Amino acid sequence: MAEEIPSHKSHFVYMLSCADGSLYTGYTTELLRRLAKHQEGKGAKYTRGRGPLALVFWEEGPDRSWGLKREEAIKRLNRKQKEDLIGGTPQ
Repeated sequence: MAEEIPSHKSHFVYMLSCADGSLYTGYTTELLRRLAKHQEGKGAKYTRGRGPLALVFWEEGPDRSWGLKREEAIKRLNRKQKEDLIGGTPQ
């Protein structure tokens, strides 16, 4: 999936699989930069100390409003619905 990660600036909603089996959902305009911050332990407070992290899902949308709404919608899904969205159980 790493070779498919876009490097251009846009609006992205993404999901990370944490080493403890949990899933983290976020929004960013620069996906590669944000992933690097998470890996450095400087991303979201939730992901600190939960590495290694793996990008398991991302979507690109038209604007910030879309991104924040989509992030919230995904966060409201239950575990099974999130797994269905990413195409199965994350590793």
